[in-house]
Amino acid sequence: MERYRSIVYDSARWEGFELRPGDIIVSTPPKCGTTWTQMILALLILQQPVLPQPLSIISPWLDMMNRARRDVVADLEAQTHRRVIKTHTPLDGLPSDPSVTYVCVARDPRDVALSMDNHMDNINIPAFVEAREAAAAIDGIELDPLMPPPPRLDDPHERFWAWVDNDTPPTESGSSLLRTLAHLETFVHAPDDLDVVLLHYDDLRADLDGQMRQIAARLDLEVPERIWPALVEAATFDQMRARADEIAPSAHTASWKDAERFFHRGTSGQWRDLLDDDGLDRYRARANAIGPDDVVAWAHQERL
Repeated sequence: MERYRSIVYDSARWEGFELRPGDIIVSTPPKCGTTWTQMILALLILQQPVLPQPLSIISPWLDMMNRARRDVVADLEAQTHRRVIKTHTPLDGLPSDPSVTYVCVARDPRDVALSMDNHMDNINIPAFVEAREAAAAIDGIELDPLMPPPPRLDDPHERFWAWVDNDTPPTESGSSLLRTLAHLETFVHAPDDLDVVLLHYDDLRADLDGQMRQIAARLDLEVPERIWPALVEAATFDQMRARADEIAPSAHTASWKDAERFFHRGTSGQWRDLLDDDGLDRYRARANAIGPDDVVAWAHQERL
């Protein structure tokens, strides 16, 4: 397996983790609808609109380093329902097991870039560093030293192009256009023996009820018709934002300056206000140069 790591996560934390038949691994590039998909799956599995625990406990991010691996694994081992495990590790960095289901969500990378820009500005860095160090102490591991983050560029155009043109290898990058397309490629070209479900952010936005029904059918989850409206309503962005302290990733550990801001806008096409025709040509050339045609077409739903 490839090893993917950054100051935030390390896919080596998957080593030795015992999967169960029926487990669902949600593996998406960052800011492609990960939390949304986790919420949908948790609602379909638990079949109650109000979750009994924070979403990050019900569906933990195994390779995230701000919580001790020991504790994450213990929580997962204690679960008796069908488990949903979050990761931003691409498929080639995960255990390969035909008895589990791998779910990947694509999103227009131009929207990913703008969502990531908001995301980075909203992180409570001191709280993250403190949690990361505490988790490492519990697990008995030595952390690589943290480098200070580069100064935030003032111009949103410069921040966008820094994300688009970032050539950091995907195994070492938290988020970039290259990292996003490389992640999606591992799913588009997944081995035939793996059970893979491909979703798209825009489809979820366009028809949440229909998409949730398709997901339930695909995963053999039977949901009584009488509770469908409540589950769909609970999966809307407005409802998730209203309960951000329970649903935003690691919100219970004060990871965000503003937990509601994690669900910033949740819309598509925000990039249209940023890019003119020359910018679109530049972006199109970059995406086509670094991503396979079928991956680029799926990510953008052929609207590149």
